[in-house]
Formats: sequence, C-alpha cells, structure tokens
Amino acid sequence: MTIAQDTLDNGMRVVTDRMDSVETVTLGVWVEAGARNETAEINGVSHLLEHMAFKGTGRRSALDIAVEIENVGGLLNAYTSRETTVYYATVMKENVDLALDILSDILMNSAFAETELERERAVILQEIGQVNDVPDEIIFDRLQEIAFPDQALGRPILGTSEIVKNMPRTTLVDYMDAQYAGVRMILAAAGNVVHADLLEKAARCFSGLVPETDATVVPGTYAGGEFREQRDLEQAHIILGLEGLGFSDPDYYPLAVLSTALGGGMSSRLFQEVREKRGLVYSIYTFSSAYRDGGLFGIYAGTGEEQSAELVTVLVDELCRVANDIMNEDELKRARTQIKAGVLMSLESTSSRAERLARHLQVYGRIIPIPEISERIDGVTAQDVQRAAQRLLAMPPTLVGLGPVANMGNYESVATLLLA
Repeated sequence: MTIAQDTLDNGMRVVTDRMDSVETVTLGVWVEAGARNETAEINGVSHLLEHMAFKGTGRRSALDIAVEIENVGGLLNAYTSRETTVYYATVMKENVDLALDILSDILMNSAFAETELERERAVILQEIGQVNDVPDEIIFDRLQEIAFPDQALGRPILGTSEIVKNMPRTTLVDYMDAQYAGVRMILAAAGNVVHADLLEKAARCFSGLVPETDATVVPGTYAGGEFREQRDLEQAHIILGLEGLGFSDPDYYPLAVLSTALGGGMSSRLFQEVREKRGLVYSIYTFSSAYRDGGLFGIYAGTGEEQSAELVTVLVDELCRVANDIMNEDELKRARTQIKAGVLMSLESTSSRAERLARHLQVYGRIIPIPEISERIDGVTAQDVQRAAQRLLAMPPTLVGLGPVANMGNYESVATLLLA
C-alpha cells in the first residue's frame, strides 16, 4: 500500500492509494458541502445539484456521459450526505484519464439546462415519495428532525417536495459558486493508479476551480424529544436516539465498541435479549452517525403493536445496564475484533479505500495509518466503554415511532429512567 498526496495551486487536495494487485481504480471528488450547508429556503439543493451534474455539460449530453463511461465498462455515480457530496467512478486502470475527464467536466461545466432541470425535479419528487412510503427509511429523517430541530442538521437530505418543485436554476448556480471551492474539495483515487500522472492531469482538468469561498457551517445543537406518527402498518418502527459523538471526540472509538457490543451483530446484547430470548423483533441494530462537531447514536427496531411497550422498556434497560456495569473482557474483545475486521476487510475494496482517504483528510487533515487505527481500537477498555455510555445518557433521548405506536411507551418515563 502506497499513499501519496499533494495540493494543487487552487487548494484542491489530491490523494492516491496505489494497489498494484488490482486492475481497477476508483476515483472521485469529495466536496465538503451537504445538507447541513443549506438554509431552510433551499433545503435539498445539494442533492438536486448532485443529480443535475449528470444531465449534461458544455461538451457532453446526459446520454453522452452515460454512454462514454459504460462503453469502457465503468461505473459513474454520486451521493449526498449531511456534510459531503461525492462524485465518483470505478473503471479499469487504462480508463482513468476518461473517468477524470468526465468527473471534471460534470463539476466544472454542468449546463443545468432548464428542460433537464424540470425533468430531474420530477425524478426527485418520485424519490421523495418513495422514501415516504418506506417506514424504515423515513423514520430516520424524523429522528434527525426531532434530535436537531429548526436547523440544517435536522432537515432531510432530499429536501421537501414543495421546495424542490419550485427551486430555480439560479439557486443551483449560486449554491455551487458558494460551496464548490478548491480548498473544500478532495480528489481521491485508490487502485492501480500512478499518483504523479493523476496529479498532473488533475491540475489541468480543475484549473478553473475557484480556490476559496466564504462558505460557513452552523454548529449543530442536539435537543431530543418525541415524535410518533400513527400509520396503518403491520409493524411499529421505533428508534431510541441519543446525542452521539463527533469523529474527533476522544471517545469516538469507545462509542464504536459500545455500539458493536450493544447491537452490532448476532452475538450483541440487543439481538440476543430482544430477538433470541424474547422474540420481540425480526430486525434490531444500533447505529452511530458521527459529524465533525457531534453525532447521533440510536437503536432501531421493528415490532408488533402489542410488543412495542415491552420493546422500549428493554431498550432502556439495556442502555442503563451498559452505562452502570463494566463490560466483561470476552464481550469487549469480541466487539474490538469485529470493528478491526471491518476496517481490514474494507481494504480489499478500491471504493472503500478511496472513501477512507477523502474522509480522513476532510475530518482529520491527515490519513490515519491502519496500524494506528488498530492500536486505538485495541486500546479501548471496559471503563472507556462505560464512560461513553454514560455520556450518551447525559442528554434527553429522542424517541421516534411510526406505525401502530400508540402503546410504545411514555416519553417522559423513558427520559426519566435514562437520565437517572
């Protein structure tokens, strides 16, 4: 593994991870702009902009973009998160130049044609409708909204139908001008790639990139609270959320170990207690969403209407138990091993490695070596895990339910037990 990085004159960072044993390369541009960079009036613009990047440039039509990448068997895609928008391609090693040319073209020369914009608005409205119809997807938007109310971090990545339907072309252009600056963009590549070659071509392809803008991000403020929506569904979809920790927090790895031990696999406490012993659910798991300045931790489960109250009670009990008791060494070791295995397995994927390069540079300003990550994970003690759990319970919880949730429990009781 050979990692190299440089910075172009316009501030864009270029980083590569050379893998001589593979025949492919994943390369992409990670932009430090996502849903939390948006005001309420333009919520959804990051995602709409991501869609529009593929709808034609001054040199290529939307069909040309699709045909050129697929003519060489490549994959071209993008995604938007709350802090990042990513445009990436996976191609054979001999087609890196083509992929880079297409990526730079859609980022530097997008046409944003009105006809394409109208069409893509309709597509995203269908996407929003689809998400709203899937309870175990839309419930996470409701969680975010209640956990971070009246702020960018709590608004949906897709935006709302009303805003997307009426968003003019000028909003996309102005937002891109304000957010897409060299110092906030990273070109990352992993696979059979030559760093010097990519660097030289990137300098040429992105020469017109503006070095800096005045873009700012408002810090997120966790609040917590309750939301429940009665729907005619077979299952009650429930999330018990808590304020999480950011990427740079000293307890980031202890929280990862806690999450894995509590609900990260078939041997986890929640899977064993809630599914195997009590038969209350089919699906249950924990998640930990980290941001630069905070995070959101939670437990998701789907259960029957009559079982919802018991389920919430068990979730509260298990959270209190992990905060009050020291985890045994076997459980601690198993969780640490699961996390390390996930890190090492991801190294077999060019896309995962490219993602790691970009994310580390964005969050930490450097690429953290794998041995250092393993050392941090191995260094997590039972006391560290207990401390992380106690930090979770220091703020009011967020309880969200969707479906037949009238009986899922009283929020005040849940909050009182967790904060005791």
